[in-house]
Amino acid sequence: MNPHDFPFSLAGQKLAGRSGILELMDDLGRAMTVEPDMRMLGGGNPAAVPEMQALLRKRMHELTADTASLDRMLGNYDPPQGNPRFLAALASLLKRTFGWDIGPQNLAITTGGQSAFFYLFNLLAGRFEGGRRRKVLLPLAPEYIGYADQGLEGELFTTCRPHITWPQGEGGRIFKYTIDFAAVEDALRREDIACIAVSRPTNPTGNVLTDDEVARLSALAAQHGIPLILDNAYGSPFPNVIFTDAQPHWAPHVILTLSLSKLGLPGTRTAIVVAPEKIASALAAMTAIVGLANGNIGQQIALPWVESGEILELGPRILRPFYEEKSRAASAWTREFFDAARVDWALHASEGAFFHWLWLRGLRIPTRELYERLKARKVLVVPGEYFFFGLREDWPHSRECLRLNFSQPANVVREGLQIIAEEAARS
Repeated sequence: MNPHDFPFSLAGQKLAGRSGILELMDDLGRAMTVEPDMRMLGGGNPAAVPEMQALLRKRMHELTADTASLDRMLGNYDPPQGNPRFLAALASLLKRTFGWDIGPQNLAITTGGQSAFFYLFNLLAGRFEGGRRRKVLLPLAPEYIGYADQGLEGELFTTCRPHITWPQGEGGRIFKYTIDFAAVEDALRREDIACIAVSRPTNPTGNVLTDDEVARLSALAAQHGIPLILDNAYGSPFPNVIFTDAQPHWAPHVILTLSLSKLGLPGTRTAIVVAPEKIASALAAMTAIVGLANGNIGQQIALPWVESGEILELGPRILRPFYEEKSRAASAWTREFFDAARVDWALHASEGAFFHWLWLRGLRIPTRELYERLKARKVLVVPGEYFFFGLREDWPHSRECLRLNFSQPANVVREGLQIIAEEAARS
């Protein structure tokens, strides 16, 4: 038999097929290795933040100098739920800082946030005994590209269109998405919803749900007896790349995901899930089946910062000022180049994370085609179409948006924005 003819299962076809996240990460990897001249405005790679890099190098020197700790870190498996000392330290920090009624049994480590959501979505939603099919409700489109293809079952998501507040800011070029709670409540009545999930700050837009919006979603989840999943890959309590006021939220029915990636450690693939004990234990069981255990290195690097509480200070002290300045500079260049090109444009309010969400109103080609034109000119972006999965009806707005990463060096971002404006004007 020809190996090229080996059939894949339905699940295999789903996971091995083309996807937005595969394309994004493939482009990101190539840009970082074999195509260094590519202007990388796609992907979610954090910037090389000098002060953060210095702290990381210091920690690596400490680890390599302590041979006993180094040998344990590299030579032993941790339990599937995570390193016991790390879990105890983090549970203690969150409890004494925020008053959350949690212990180590409420925490689970996963190999990055992407793995956490694969586990969570397929644990809670999909096909059940008796033919029941439950879905994940995303209360605000657009939402993170990495969720879209994670379901082992098809049509896993139900997504709500937002309200668009327009215009705001100087020259009317700043808009904001807000949750349409009537649509959310309708979806909860209409569909068999297993959980509500949202990223905060929202990836791709940099939108930070207000404390009131989070509280209202949490109340709706509790009312319907389902979990609220809050993806805090960029958010509070760490890495806290947030440019507005936002309090961290947890409750007994809430599942909170945190990550070390956006602190500057994406290569360690370390995420933390704060959840009801039953969920945390289930994640540990899934980790054991899929990968035996998680990586040790990220937990060991961050351990003294967790034990001292310093991990909660790194965002406000180092990361927020760095990325906020990057955002302001990119906003100014966007105005300069797109106004000069006479393109009808707007940016979503930049409230956190590493991204600008550019709306090219009236664009005559889909941003998927614009993406290809930009790639040919050595500029990588992420087309907006990928972020609008799970909607009941087509929305032309979904083909007019781009996600732009502003975390790269200033010359890369500036040149990239100038080329995007030129191509948008030609389209």
